[in-house]
Amino acid sequence: MKRTTTTLLLLLTSTIAFANRAAIDSLLRQINTEMPDTQRANVYYHLAKHYLRINDDSSTMFAEKSVVLAKGSGMQKVEAEAYSVLGVNEKNHGNYEKALNWHLKGLKIKEAIQDEKGMAICYNDIGVIYKTMGKLDDALMNYKKSNELCKKIGLAKGISMTYNNIGTIYRERRMPDSALVYYKLGLKEAEKTGDSYAMSTCLSNVGDVYTDKDLHAEALNIFRRCLELDKTNEDKNGMVISHNNVARSLGSLGRFDEAILHSDSALHVSLNEGLRFERLNTYGIRTRIEEMRGNFAAALDVQKRGIALKDSILNEETSARISEIQTKYETEKKEQTIALQELQLSKKNYLIAGAFGVLLLGALLGYSYYHRYRLKQQAKLQETIIHQQELATHAVIEAEERERKRIAGDLHDGVGQLMSAAKMNLSMVGSELQFVNIEQEAAFNKAIDLVDEGCREVRTVSHNIMPNALLKSGLASAIREFINKIDQRVIKVNLYAEGLNERIDQKTESVLYRIIQECVNNVIKHSGAMQLDISLIRDDDGISVTIEDNGRGFDASDKENFAGIGIRNIHSRVEYLKGTVEWDAAPGKGTVVTIHIPYHQTTT
Repeated sequence: MKRTTTTLLLLLTSTIAFANRAAIDSLLRQINTEMPDTQRANVYYHLAKHYLRINDDSSTMFAEKSVVLAKGSGMQKVEAEAYSVLGVNEKNHGNYEKALNWHLKGLKIKEAIQDEKGMAICYNDIGVIYKTMGKLDDALMNYKKSNELCKKIGLAKGISMTYNNIGTIYRERRMPDSALVYYKLGLKEAEKTGDSYAMSTCLSNVGDVYTDKDLHAEALNIFRRCLELDKTNEDKNGMVISHNNVARSLGSLGRFDEAILHSDSALHVSLNEGLRFERLNTYGIRTRIEEMRGNFAAALDVQKRGIALKDSILNEETSARISEIQTKYETEKKEQTIALQELQLSKKNYLIAGAFGVLLLGALLGYSYYHRYRLKQQAKLQETIIHQQELATHAVIEAEERERKRIAGDLHDGVGQLMSAAKMNLSMVGSELQFVNIEQEAAFNKAIDLVDEGCREVRTVSHNIMPNALLKSGLASAIREFINKIDQRVIKVNLYAEGLNERIDQKTESVLYRIIQECVNNVIKHSGAMQLDISLIRDDDGISVTIEDNGRGFDASDKENFAGIGIRNIHSRVEYLKGTVEWDAAPGKGTVVTIHIPYHQTTT
């Protein structure tokens, strides 16, 4: 599991990922005051830099404002740095050509004003983009230019990190010995300056090369050193990576019990720190270790956990949790201040405060009793309303399903049979008629064809309302029959079903079928997707359904996007089954719908 350096802009400036919110608030207050354009351009640039990795849209907006003012004020250095921020944001969004253009514009200015440190940063950042695009020769050239400038101006961290980046190019080219040389050069520079973070990065990559060369004992020693550095640095992310690397090496050496201990440690840290992507990697390595020691049941269980985590990994709630913690902290702080003030007051006037306190306590108790009584009554009323709403929803869904079955039966057994009989009678009459001319016979045959088409249409509508596969073979077969009718030239649909060999109760099957049918129809009508993946898994926790498309997506934060009848129907049906539904979507990035139905709702 390799560690790479992204941009020197992020390494050589303030720690962007953990930017101080107070600093951002201070800068935001400044922009509402009167100031010259030169100062405002600088404030906009620092806001753009602080917002990196926190809010890309805000970062881009302030960088663009900084560019406009810096251009007009002749502030070339600020203008160039703002271009670099724009380049980082475009790179983070996967727009590599735009990112490259921004960095090249910044580099041109920095070369003109002979800003060697800025040039070193730009060359490295350009190298990162070329490497991501797979243009390894261009990446190597830019990394080496950055390295030479870093050595010229004595930028120690830059020297170490550019050596490390050069090593990643040679490793990509499958030249492990060359990669090892540069990783060790980077490590040597990091050791000179005592930069333990850079040492950890270089060591991790050295260990990866040893792993590539099947030198697992040597790799194990390196990864153990790396783990100790990560612990010293209290680098939780690095600790997870190092524990996983140690576990992987121990597994390759057949020391499975030790490997499991380190894998458990990686899982423990990633869970405690909320490191979802690292936990996903931990599940992958643990799966391979379990497979190597022949414990395939455990490997399958870990793999399932990894799949479940992957399905929900985009639903980040970090901002909400931070806000909640901040609110809780402020509330507790206020309560402590109030308590302290009350204590001081009671010391100054004990007798008066005591008498007043008794009276106040009595009043508060009375009010509290009355307030609790009202809350209980309101809770009972709300519970009754919710219960009635649930009953109404259940009644509507059940009535709808009964009506679907009745209509499907009437169409199939009533109208369908009549149409079939009409066709038979017409065919019999046709065999006995003597047609005057060819036109008359063609008209009669056309009438029979219309009746035959009507029979097929009735049969299709009947099956759509209540599929035979759902009644005969179960949910997975019904879904497969449904998607087989979709034109694969319009949208390619993949279905993965697991654990549905045994039938579940018919009510749950029917409602789940309607939910998936509605989701698929929404994708076809609105998303413009070329591919749709449906995952249907039943395990001990219940039934999990994931529907993922690569269409245009939508803004999941805009509540108006959830006001449509189709989405409301999906939510009401999921609630009917006591399940949950989550939407993960963004404009231009497709949509993922994750549905979970508890197991007890699916028992027969």
